[in-house]
Amino acid sequence: MIVLTGEGITVYRAVVLKHGLRLYVKTGIRPNRLWTITNMLKTASKITGYEYKRGDAKQAINDLEAWIEVNGRMD
Repeated sequence: MIVLTGEGITVYRAVVLKHGLRLYVKTGIRPNRLWTITNMLKTASKITGYEYKRGDAKQAINDLEAWIEVNGRMD
């Protein structure tokens, strides 16, 4: 069993957010009622450090993937 603490929680949030953004971009479906595109992009900004506007969801997905690649190593 893997227990996520500290940085592991942020990596998990980034992965879930990336998939939520991808779902929204492909289908227009929000993962749940509170996950508006604005809220998802604000959260992505907090994780990656980049600012995103409403039309920047694809860029946020790419930035999250890069962030996960660098920070997601569980060595």
